[in-house]
Amino acid sequence: MEASNCPIDVQFSDRISILLSSPPLPQVEEYFEELVTQRECNGLKVKLDGEHGKGVYSEVDFREDDLILKDRVLVGAQHSSNKVNCMVCSFCFQFIGSIELQIGRKLCLEELGIAADGGCGSSGGMECSSSSEKIRLSHDIIQSLMEGHLQLPYSENFPLPPVVSCIGGCKETYYCSKSCAQADWDSFHSLLCVGVGSSSPNREALLEFMKHADETNDIFIPAAKVITSTILRYRKLKAARVEQQPGKHVVSDPHNSCIFPLLLEAWKPVSMGFKRRWWDCIALPDDVDSCDEANFRMQIKDLAFESLQLLKEAIYDRECAQLFSLDIYGHIIGMFELNNLDLVVASPVEDYFLYINDLPPSQKKEAEKTTKRFLEALGEDYSVSCEGTAFFPLQSCMNHSCIPNAKAFKREEDRDGQATILALRPISKDEEITISYIDEDLPYEERQLLLADYGFTCKCPRCVEEAP
Repeated sequence: MEASNCPIDVQFSDRISILLSSPPLPQVEEYFEELVTQRECNGLKVKLDGEHGKGVYSEVDFREDDLILKDRVLVGAQHSSNKVNCMVCSFCFQFIGSIELQIGRKLCLEELGIAADGGCGSSGGMECSSSSEKIRLSHDIIQSLMEGHLQLPYSENFPLPPVVSCIGGCKETYYCSKSCAQADWDSFHSLLCVGVGSSSPNREALLEFMKHADETNDIFIPAAKVITSTILRYRKLKAARVEQQPGKHVVSDPHNSCIFPLLLEAWKPVSMGFKRRWWDCIALPDDVDSCDEANFRMQIKDLAFESLQLLKEAIYDRECAQLFSLDIYGHIIGMFELNNLDLVVASPVEDYFLYINDLPPSQKKEAEKTTKRFLEALGEDYSVSCEGTAFFPLQSCMNHSCIPNAKAFKREEDRDGQATILALRPISKDEEITISYIDEDLPYEERQLLLADYGFTCKCPRCVEEAP
C-alpha cells in the first residue's frame, strides 16, 4: 500500500484535523502555567501573543551564567548507534553502573564486532583511531572489568547509580533506579518492550519496527513513544472515568463520541508543540538536486509510512485508531525535526581519565600501570557522550535570535538528560529569552538558509543590520 492511501487518514479525517489544530488559547495558557509551576521556574512566563507566537519571557532579572531553566524531557531517545558507547538510564539518561562497566561493556561490544554506525567521529567531535592504533585486551580481562572483579584505581571517586533491569525483562533498556524503571514503563515502555512481560500484542512486529528504525532513521523511536504515551494516558483517563461512574460502560468503538474527548485530553501535551509534516519540513540534503525535491519528499513520506505500518502491526489500539494516521505520524516526526534539542550527557569516563592524568606524578605513574592499557584499548574515542534527540516542552517555546541572550549548556552538576538553559548575559525583567537554533557565527546568507528550514525568515537586530 502506498503512503497516499492510508485508510485511517480517510476514515477519521475530521478528528485528525481536530487533533492537529491549535488548542484553545485558555487551555494553552493553563497548560504552560502548570508546567512552569511543576518545573519550579518561577522567574519565567510563556506568552502566546508575541511576534512569533509562543515565547518565553523573564519575570525577574537574570545575571550572566545564571540558571534560567531546567526542563525535563517530554519524549526522548538515545541514538541507536550511541548505545554501543554509553550505557545510560533509558528514562533520565544519566550514566549507570560503574566506570569499570562503562569501559568493559564498550570494549566487549567492540570485541564482538558491534560498532556504532558512522564511527566515533560523529560522537563528541573526536576522530576514530584505526584498529591498528588500539591494543587488544583479552576477553577474560574485559569480562573481569564488566563483572566488577577488577577495580580501577580511584574509580570510587566517580560513583554511578546501580543498573536496574527493565520491568518487562527485555535486554534493550536499563535504568538508574526502580522509580525510573517504573516511570518509563508507565509512560512508554510497557508497549515498546520486547521482553516476555511486554504489553505489546505483537512482539515480533515490534522487533521489526525497531530494526527498521535502526536501519533507516531512529527518529521513529521517539515518534513511537509519543503514540504509546498518548495511548497509555488515554487508558488511565478511561479507567478513571469508569471508576468515577461505576456501572456506566465506556464504549470501545473509536467512532463513539464519548471516546474522542478522552483521546483529545491524552493528546494535550503533544498538541502544544509546533508541528509540520516531516516530509514537508525536512531540509533538502546537499546531494539532492532541487529538481529532484518532489521525489525526495515522496520517498521520505513512503519511509514514514513503512515505519507506521510496522508500528501499527505491533501496538495498534482500536480505540486510539486516529493516532495511527500517517498525517499524525508525519506531524509528530516533524515536531522533533523542528523543535528538538540534542540530548547530550557528558561521559564520566572522560572525567575519570582526566582525573588520573592530573594526579601528582608518583600517584599518576602508579595508577597508569593499570589504566594505561584500558585507555590504549579504547583509543581516542574513549569518552563518548550520551547522545540522542528529545522534545522539551518549555525549551521548545523559546524563539531564535542570531544574538541570543541564553544558551543550552550543561554545568558540571548536570548529569542527566534535562535541558539546561543558562544566561549568556544579564537579562532584564520582561525581556524575551532567546536561544540560537543554528551556529550564529555563520554569515548572514548561510544563517538565513538554515533558518528557512524552520519556516521563518530571521529579523533579529543582527539580521536586520546585516541584510543586503
